Amino acid sequence: MSAPRLGLLLDVDGPIASPVSRTIAIPGIVADLVALAAEGIPVVFNTGRSDAFIREQVVKPLLDGGLAPGGRVHAICEKGAVWCSIGPQYPDGMGAISVAEDLALPRDYADEMRALVRSDYADLVFFDETKRAMVSVEQRVDVPNATYLARQPQFDARAMAALERRGLGVGRVDDVRPAADGSVQWRIDPTIISTDVESMRSGKDLGAERSLELLAEDGELPVAWRTMGDSRSDYAMADWLHANGHDVAHVDVRPSDGVPETPYPVLTAPDGVIHDEAGARFLADWRRAAD
Repeated sequence: MSAPRLGLLLDVDGPIASPVSRTIAIPGIVADLVALAAEGIPVVFNTGRSDAFIREQVVKPLLDGGLAPGGRVHAICEKGAVWCSIGPQYPDGMGAISVAEDLALPRDYADEMRALVRSDYADLVFFDETKRAMVSVEQRVDVPNATYLARQPQFDARAMAALERRGLGVGRVDDVRPAADGSVQWRIDPTIISTDVESMRSGKDLGAERSLELLAEDGELPVAWRTMGDSRSDYAMADWLHANGHDVAHVDVRPSDGVPETPYPVLTAPDGVIHDEAGARFLADWRRAAD
């Protein structure tokens, strides 16, 4: 069997699911993903979301849309800490869940963040009870994004302080501060709709590495890759693939953060189209390329 012409490594929030509704709101996205998988194109969702979210908001629509058995479809969740395979041959559409327990935050830290949300931020966010390794709080869908973003830094500072009290070492994606012993174990990663507290080893690059490990078990690796995301941290997928000798181009569906210089092509949608509308355009293009 020849190598697939393309492999897709896709962030979920933004390019696939609407950041407003947190669902796949554009039906063509499901149809194109199902068609690409049927062609033998590997499709891997590389996300900070939990496997429970992926099961409900991604896997269920794909199954309802006719995803066939035997497709090379996988999910890397919680930025590489959790992973599984996807298809109608599995119960509820998902295979056995693997968890990297060494990337999980201490339970008492999660308990403190849950209590903090309940006491001071319940009007703004909810605590994601479905995460197995990282700790995440997410903007409520009934709260305007501007309201959330205005208060997010206050929560982030308190989440960081709770890490520092435990001597765990702490950083932000753009500001790493070692613990007294020089170690950095955990970091705060704010997004436009959430804050994730995660292992420094977690990330979209780890997700890319795990993706290739899964694909190596079920067939040939693709000739070329397309990665897609809506934040600067998503570029780590393409960074890792390029550094490991793969032909890759990255699709940025929210380039307003600024497009960095990269050794690989960066693609954006025309006419200022962003988020899942941009994702839908690229998926349709990649599907038509096979015709």
